[in-house]
Amino acid sequence: MAFLKISTSRKCSQILLQEPFRNDVYARLVRSLTTTANGPAEQHQQRRNSSVVSGSSSLDAKPKFDPLDTSFANPEATFKSKTTWEIFRAYIVYQLCSSSYLVENNMQLMKICKAVFGEKLFTLIMKMTFYGHFVAGEDQYRIVPTLKRLRSFGVKPILDYSVEEDISQEEAEKREVESSMSEIEKRDQNAAQKEAETVGGSLPQYHVDKQFADRRYKVQSARTYFYLNEATCERNMEVFTNCLHAVAGATYGTGITAIKLTALGRPQLLLQLSEVIMRARTLASEIMGGKGNVIGQHLTLEELDKRLFQAGIKDTKKFLEKVTKDSQGVIHLFPWSGLLDENSELSDSFRVPCLKEGRMVRLLSQLSKKEEEMFRNMVHRLNTLVQTAKDLDVRIMIDAEQTYFQPAISRLTLELMQKYNTEKAIVFNTYQCYLKETLNEVKTDLNQAKRQKFFFGAKLVRGAYIDQERARAAALGYADPTNPSYEATTETYHQTLTECLTRIKLLKDQGDDCSKIGIMVASHNEDTVRFALSQ
Repeated sequence: MAFLKISTSRKCSQILLQEPFRNDVYARLVRSLTTTANGPAEQHQQRRNSSVVSGSSSLDAKPKFDPLDTSFANPEATFKSKTTWEIFRAYIVYQLCSSSYLVENNMQLMKICKAVFGEKLFTLIMKMTFYGHFVAGEDQYRIVPTLKRLRSFGVKPILDYSVEEDISQEEAEKREVESSMSEIEKRDQNAAQKEAETVGGSLPQYHVDKQFADRRYKVQSARTYFYLNEATCERNMEVFTNCLHAVAGATYGTGITAIKLTALGRPQLLLQLSEVIMRARTLASEIMGGKGNVIGQHLTLEELDKRLFQAGIKDTKKFLEKVTKDSQGVIHLFPWSGLLDENSELSDSFRVPCLKEGRMVRLLSQLSKKEEEMFRNMVHRLNTLVQTAKDLDVRIMIDAEQTYFQPAISRLTLELMQKYNTEKAIVFNTYQCYLKETLNEVKTDLNQAKRQKFFFGAKLVRGAYIDQERARAAALGYADPTNPSYEATTETYHQTLTECLTRIKLLKDQGDDCSKIGIMVASHNEDTVRFALSQ
């Protein structure tokens, strides 16, 4: 099943590229073009920036298409779905995008062009070039003709609302620093440090640093949201809701919408939750004797109780009552599903046993009533969006973000899967394969889905933040989370994909429902697309 990512926007503020496109293919086609490239087409999987979905395949009726040309060397066949003008425009746009100077300075250059040409002429030029090439339409009504036309060629869309605020670096840094600090940090840094010591110490990776507060730094291919207030998050939710309705109406329930969690809540809350999760993993490793994660050990509740008793930890009754378990043993030491409870208090959820100290400790610094309310607001927005997606039969993909947010994002997304992916994969998590731990993360999440009996959805990408991640790790003095080379990232991608496809095959061999695992191969890389199709 082929999917092409489409953005809908009210402005073209970024040149959205993840990899250089093969301009040589366009050049050969432009030089040899003798007929209008318009008419019945081969599947758009032939395009370099195609994606493949495995697992769930019970979508709408499939029209017949020509055999796939996985050499990607036949431009006439590949671009049958394009008009002559669209091919010339694409050639011009990608030639311009091959300029690193233009890509890195596009905001400043667009401001200059706007001043020189004026508002109307600048808008016309953008619509004829970059905007016209990358953007499906300005609103949910104007995108419909584009989506219907793509659908006729076997292309199903991911609707991606890519508007970004046009704010300065100074304003971005100010907003991010202010919204990433807890109230106790703002009042008294020393008091915040002392409280951090009582909950396991501070982890610098999960705290804001002004040097990297503008999250657009070294990022060209991903949109960025900066928190202003709760009202802005409500508006973002409304926009995402409109995207869900738009893609449902234009694709008859087979489309996908992508969202970012940083658009729906205060970043401080994601940072604190991420820090809690990493502390929890350390404690879990201690309890397991350093033998890996809890879910793979099949530890019974009785064995866990015995280990805690031997460590001299008392008052564990309430903790043990909340442990997530099944007939095979403990799944999680913590009641993560409670994160989606809009009535729960986050500060009270994470009292856990610490073997080193021989007592129960609180992993999360105390949140104020206002901060607790903001977390419940974020959870409410998430629940509202995913319930809407389920009602409309539209899949919703939670975008991956920086590693200091990602533990919280992934945890919330897995709990959304457990809650809503009961009949099919509605919620998809995004896994960035330039990260060293991606394969292990996917294996763990697949195991959780199997044990807790929910449908698993994954979008596999290489990732968008690698330069920023490396620079931040070096500056703040923590281990670089990224793979050392392009080849290592490709290996991680292919190993992760193979793991997922192997499990799908196992489901098939067992006579089980293959759609329990849904995978999107979201790659612009020819070799990866060929690898996926060959499996």
